[in-house]
Amino acid sequence: MMFAINNKTTLSSTRVIKTLLLSATLISIGANIALAKSSDTPIHFAKGTISSTVTGKLKPNENEHWYRFDASSWQYAIINIAPLAGTPETANVGVLHMPNGTQDGTKGGIIYQGCLPATGEYRLRIARNLMATQGKTAGYKVEVMILPKYASESLCEYL
Repeated sequence: MMFAINNKTTLSSTRVIKTLLLSATLISIGANIALAKSSDTPIHFAKGTISSTVTGKLKPNENEHWYRFDASSWQYAIINIAPLAGTPETANVGVLHMPNGTQDGTKGGIIYQGCLPATGEYRLRIARNLMATQGKTAGYKVEVMILPKYASESLCEYL
């Protein structure tokens, strides 16, 4: 009988510790997100255009750069990363963070293609591939294309 009480106490203590660790992790993630947002570079679309191209370079001691743009749910988007001429390495990792908390991305080329799931601010993380870097300046050229809703309808209606 004594073992059962101790076992319950141990399980309860373990649960409390796990909850505290999870809370601390979430607070730390929230703080990092808040800090990152203020330094995000906005991506602007000229009036009447459906695409915008940004270029950048990660210094040898930088691993990532964040961008932001607004879009609506059910707009069709394509995001492509290409090398930047004149840089020894390419930052070819792209991850799109959606307003609904999901994310999607990959390495090089087209990193996202599909219908956007939510209306709001999207955050785009461009990073170097840490498995394939020599720590040199890593350049990138990112093209973001977002179709207007009327042009997205036929592409998104069956998803």
